[in-house]
Amino acid sequence: MDTLSDLSVLVTGGSRGLGLLLARQCVERRCDVTIAARDQEELDRAVGLLRRRARDTSVTGRVCDVTDRSAVHELVENTAADQRGLDVVIANAGNIQVGPAEESGTEGFRSAMDTMFFGALHTAMESLPQLRESPAGGRLGLIGSVGGLLPVPHLLPYSCAKSAVAALAEGLRAEQAEHGVSVTAVHPGLMRTGSHHQVELAGDEGKEFAWFATLAGLPGLSMDALRAAERIVRALEQRRTRVVLTPAAQLGAKAYGVAPTLVTRTNELVSRLLPEPDDSGREGRSRWQSAVSALNDRAARRLNQTGA
Repeated sequence: MDTLSDLSVLVTGGSRGLGLLLARQCVERRCDVTIAARDQEELDRAVGLLRRRARDTSVTGRVCDVTDRSAVHELVENTAADQRGLDVVIANAGNIQVGPAEESGTEGFRSAMDTMFFGALHTAMESLPQLRESPAGGRLGLIGSVGGLLPVPHLLPYSCAKSAVAALAEGLRAEQAEHGVSVTAVHPGLMRTGSHHQVELAGDEGKEFAWFATLAGLPGLSMDALRAAERIVRALEQRRTRVVLTPAAQLGAKAYGVAPTLVTRTNELVSRLLPEPDDSGREGRSRWQSAVSALNDRAARRLNQTGA
């Protein structure tokens, strides 16, 4: 089967940003969709947005903290019971820490690993028994990042967690192939999802926010989030092993694979251009930075990132 039409889908981190758009793609394919996130109010808004696009399908929101495996077990079991099984699971829950590694501290790394790696691990382990029972052949999508394919200065907790997700996805694919379950590793580059409103900042918070928000919204470097979601869902339909989104991400990943020393030395230069940890008192973006990232600000309002 090369389509997701009419299947049963679960998306973690589905209440905003990329996760919301992934759920929307599935709803538009007439899937029964459950989205999971930690915040009930945010979930309620997201379910309302998705139901406007639903045609004879169900959309459900469930509160779940993916760092808690027992909560994920309950999520999967209840979703499978309500939707008569599970055919597709997308582990998308995540957070982003922006700032120097020393300022993020070990707690920043632990938070990143708990949410992104262990969250993906819990989702995968609890879902696999259901996916192996899928008449359509189960599909598991683990959302990584180009930051997991090459380290990015001032995003090291994020890069470390996403690197672990990358290894998990490709290792599970090898192990689950004999059971008819495909696992797709998804590695987006910068996308205009409005995620800059949700980042956890360390060091000079004003300057860290400014550079991240600017690059994440820069046309030509960042990707339209809807287009990214469409490509990810097509990759799941085609049971692809890996998909890397944006030309810049593809170039960076290939360069790091071929010449890791050169890329690391380039990152040394990049790191010197990033903010020092001392607080400058700056509160956010300059006028020109706000102008070039306007598309990302508009995406934040559309994709439930601001609470509006």
